[in-house]
Amino acid sequence: MKNQNTFVFHIKLVYYLVKSRQFEVAIINFGILVRILCIFQVKDEKSVDKKVIENIENLRAKIRYHDGKYYVENMPEISDYEYDQLIKELEKLESAYPQLITPDSPTQRVSGEPISEFTSIEHRIPMLSIENTYSEEELREFDKRIRRILKNVDQIEYVVELKIDGIAITLWYENGIFMRGATRGNGLIGDEVTSNLRTVKNIPLRFLSIDHRKIPPVIEIRGEIYLPNKEFQRLNQRREKAGEPQFANPRNAAAGSLKLLDPHTTAKRPLRLFAYAFGYYEDSRFTNHIECLEKIKEFGLPVNPHYKLCRDIGEVISYCNSWETKRSGLDYQVDGMVVKVNSLELHDKLGSTSKAPRWIMSYKYNPEEATTKIETIKVQVGKTGTLTPVAELSPVPLSGTTVSRATLHNFDEIERKDIRVGDYVVVQKAGEIIPQVVKVIKEKRTGSVRRFDVPERCPVCGGDVIKEKVFLKCYNPLCTAQAKRRIMYFVSRNAMDIEGFGPAIIEQLVDKKIIEDYADIYSLKFDDLEPLERMGEKSARNLLAAIEKSKSRGLHCLICALGILNVGTHVAEVLSKHFGTLDKLMNASVEELEEIFEIGEITAKSIVDFFSNNHTKNVINKLKAAGVNLNAFRKETQAVSNIADKLFVVTGTLNGYTRKEIEDIIKNLGGKISSSVSGKTDFLIAGESPGSKLEAAKKLGTTILGKMGFEDLIKKT
Repeated sequence: MKNQNTFVFHIKLVYYLVKSRQFEVAIINFGILVRILCIFQVKDEKSVDKKVIENIENLRAKIRYHDGKYYVENMPEISDYEYDQLIKELEKLESAYPQLITPDSPTQRVSGEPISEFTSIEHRIPMLSIENTYSEEELREFDKRIRRILKNVDQIEYVVELKIDGIAITLWYENGIFMRGATRGNGLIGDEVTSNLRTVKNIPLRFLSIDHRKIPPVIEIRGEIYLPNKEFQRLNQRREKAGEPQFANPRNAAAGSLKLLDPHTTAKRPLRLFAYAFGYYEDSRFTNHIECLEKIKEFGLPVNPHYKLCRDIGEVISYCNSWETKRSGLDYQVDGMVVKVNSLELHDKLGSTSKAPRWIMSYKYNPEEATTKIETIKVQVGKTGTLTPVAELSPVPLSGTTVSRATLHNFDEIERKDIRVGDYVVVQKAGEIIPQVVKVIKEKRTGSVRRFDVPERCPVCGGDVIKEKVFLKCYNPLCTAQAKRRIMYFVSRNAMDIEGFGPAIIEQLVDKKIIEDYADIYSLKFDDLEPLERMGEKSARNLLAAIEKSKSRGLHCLICALGILNVGTHVAEVLSKHFGTLDKLMNASVEELEEIFEIGEITAKSIVDFFSNNHTKNVINKLKAAGVNLNAFRKETQAVSNIADKLFVVTGTLNGYTRKEIEDIIKNLGGKISSSVSGKTDFLIAGESPGSKLEAAKKLGTTILGKMGFEDLIKKT
């Protein structure tokens, strides 16, 4: 009765996948269940011939092998025709025996229907930023800083890798099978793009390693998704023929392809992966980064071949410089080099700031430059009232894009560089992203150039402007330019996350004086929204529902949404946990705020200045009247001495809990999570099949808790 056994297996699998929110893979297996039911209806229950099963497994193994040779090693052993015949033979067998289809089969790279939206995934280990430099001197200072921290370490080895200009992603494998993937997002939360990542041909749906004893039950691999230069050119040629807008550069094309809602369309764009690190690795026994790269290759994922182990910072700089001109010969975009301390033990000792690890540095190449003309200068007003001059340029190609605008930063900068309307200037991209004017070519000046007059009033509302350090600011709280940008920030995903509240809606609501600030959002009615362009009855009702739903967001979301200078998502969480209510935060002094870990003098002063503003007080009163939550949830304020600030490691399977549920409980009670056991670990939560972490904890004398011990601990809170 193998069909029945297979049917029961897939029922359990679908249940597990839905419970763990892996919906795309669940849909695949649900389809398999339907096919098996059809077989029960039209066939006698006969076991599948062992030769058929062996044939299917052999075909899959051959296809995976040739995928690796073609997409990973660039050394194909068979022709495209021969490869296609293997796929067709496998498809034919799976069509005859659908009960044998598995999610990791090579035929399942594109499956399921288009989705309506992406879901968010919280990264178990944050995907932090990397500190950048363009200077050899700063690379040497990076080395000196590491040596100052690691006083007793004589030799420090570095690994230098090409910095691929693509999109950072994370891939989760369970028992060697690809289960889900996500974008970096804001570093803490990303978008799940599993269906689209399944279409990337050099991402194995199943590890190539055949020794399952060497495959951890859970593993996270991080990498960069990119579009090869040749494929980028072909894609733009196709879009041009179809009358569609062309992508500005390969990175934008890769990002756009990953965010398509239909994986069938993504599959037509030949995205590729370079894996560069482990995010989470259960039962890791690695000592250095080079070993990690070798293990990733062993699993069958592509690692960029141009990495080098360097014995000192001099060798690092030499290798970085050697690639500045060579990179143009590659078929993918490289904007610098990444320098990493090789030893994983030293990674732990060096730690990280709230933004970036201390053991890694990105050495970026100086951006390309171009010459163009300033046609005019316009002034933008930001959400905090800052007036920023922007040069409108004669369009010029630069670093793969056409540049027609460049920031001039502030009016003192215009004076310092003596920038005038009509000047010919040199422009470059700061970080190869934001165009800026580097210098004026004064020898090209004619009598037609003219000085730019610094505005005495806000160009949007006509209000007075005040100089604050090097910036001009409009302090009119009713300035529509500020209002629009503040509202856009308020409704954004990292803030109050009001779905459907886009820029076009905000423009209309502010311009028609229906709302003046973000608190007015909660007074909107159906009759205010339905007449707007691109709305209609259904959209208006959906938006009102989203607005109502946002009232119950956590306090940290609201603090972030308020738009306080220097207060982002992380600082908002810190403030929410410390104060518990918005009223307490509003009444805090600079001195009280400075006592909080991670809150400095500048941020503390920004917070006090913000809440001292009478307009701010009026807005918050409106939020209170609308019923917006102004208190931290109970789980945010619980922080008891036996868990708060304690470091936990979770291993094995705890009956009745998923690993994420355990970690969320610990975090909500003020504890911290680590992926590896060390001398700093306070508790090891050990379930069934705990692996080597249990032995490590015993040797270090770490407190070990099973299910009952864990539950007793949290009951005491």
